[in-house]
Amino acid sequence: MPVDILRRGAAKNFPTRELKRVALKILELLHQENAELSLALVGNAEIRELNARFRHKDSPTDVLSFPVEESPAGLSLLGDVIISVEKAEEQAKERQRTLNEELAMLLIHGALHLLGYDHERSARQARVMRAMEKKLYRALCDEGILRV
Repeated sequence: MPVDILRRGAAKNFPTRELKRVALKILELLHQENAELSLALVGNAEIRELNARFRHKDSPTDVLSFPVEESPAGLSLLGDVIISVEKAEEQAKERQRTLNEELAMLLIHGALHLLGYDHERSARQARVMRAMEKKLYRALCDEGILRV
């Protein structure tokens, strides 16, 4: 169940050991133990460029998800989650969380998008996705990976 983490730009020197542990646990909780996940940690400039290109929104966002359309035979590839560490730092301060807690929330959010959850489709689906986010966050807390 590999999790590959790439760091670029403003996130180049960000430590990833804890985040990889969180990612592996999220995959386990989602019953995706055999799936591969790619995680890219970037800065606001890069995520803004991606957001403009793929979502036609010319502003930095916190997280983007790109599911794999079709995995090669025998492989279970979920896709890519891209997180702006700069945006996560801003939001962590606003929400009075640690950076690791904010990154965990963004990773949960991104992973759920890879599995087909989408809060932008309808109010009902937004409620379902939010409930799953809370459930996964609580489970990470129960495991001692995050604090409540």
